[in-house]
Amino acid sequence: MTSNKDIHETCEKALNGEKLDKKEGISLMNSNDLLLLGDTADKLRKKTAGDIVTFVSNRQVNYTNICSSKCRFCAFYRDKDSQGAYVMSVEDVLKKIKDSVHRGITEVHIVGSLNPDLPLDYYETMLAEIKKNFPEIHIKAFTATEIAFLAKQNKSTIKEILGRFKEAGLGSIPGGGAEILNDGLREKLCPNKASSSQWLNVMETAHKIGIKSNSTMLYGHIETPKDRVEHILKIRDLQEKTGGFQVFIPLSFHPQNTELYRHGMVKNPPGGFDDLRVLAVSRILLNGCIDNIRAYWVMLGKKLAQVSLNYGVNDMDGTVVEERIAHAAGGYSDGCATKEELVMLIKGAGRVPAQRTTDYEIIKIFE
Repeated sequence: MTSNKDIHETCEKALNGEKLDKKEGISLMNSNDLLLLGDTADKLRKKTAGDIVTFVSNRQVNYTNICSSKCRFCAFYRDKDSQGAYVMSVEDVLKKIKDSVHRGITEVHIVGSLNPDLPLDYYETMLAEIKKNFPEIHIKAFTATEIAFLAKQNKSTIKEILGRFKEAGLGSIPGGGAEILNDGLREKLCPNKASSSQWLNVMETAHKIGIKSNSTMLYGHIETPKDRVEHILKIRDLQEKTGGFQVFIPLSFHPQNTELYRHGMVKNPPGGFDDLRVLAVSRILLNGCIDNIRAYWVMLGKKLAQVSLNYGVNDMDGTVVEERIAHAAGGYSDGCATKEELVMLIKGAGRVPAQRTTDYEIIKIFE
């Protein structure tokens, strides 16, 4: 067992700008000294990002829930003939965006499911029509697993699919689908989804052709602290190679309504302590590599997301109008936040709120 002295020395090493290895990362992920982890992460956050906490004005569009993957941690998917199954037309997608323009959104976040009945033209038309009708809105769309699925379905390459989507209007890629980058665990969690190497390959290919992306980690299901650290280090390794990840987003697993929960496979879903520890350790391990660590309030809840600003976090995501996937699994928060609410939460933590673009350029600082 790692001593408290060793944890202090590891944190000092991080504060001195040294890169931590897997063993050190695991010791931090196992540590119950939350105040030390938080203090270290907060100092690194201040050095990297200052006191500004960013958010984006955005809306989500989940274009279909019909999925062939049937991940065991997902409560969102439906079979084609199931009650509640749906596919949005391109016109439906455009209407969703139009209905949110008055909110001043600068980003639309589009993710769905692995629907084998949707042709590639559906995706290209969607991107092109959004770009045509809302040229000022950044399109962040389709996870790496969706891209890998479409390449396989259409007997194409990752590079070709991404190139066509970029030409049609794709601006960046969300970080979903990573789950936990361990193929042994993926076999239990999502055996029909892209492998760890395939997810990383999509991201590397995107970065090489100028498409930046987010990165995520779903934690609190059947993984171990070691699995978490190995996942973060795989993200770090790729970032050192490409520099294309804009943010790292730990996603706190919600077990309700999932197959994992029904089968009793989730013994200890994450609580607030673990949520803060994961955020802090993420900042520490990714120091000098990925500048932005995000608290996804949709899964954390708004109050804990506010507290996390003292645990290495410098980004509060956004207004996230109408998120469906996390809420299907019992997400804590309501489905939307106003700019005013995010500003209040950030100021309440003693930080400076700032609205940003998808690319982390500051639009407005709220003094």
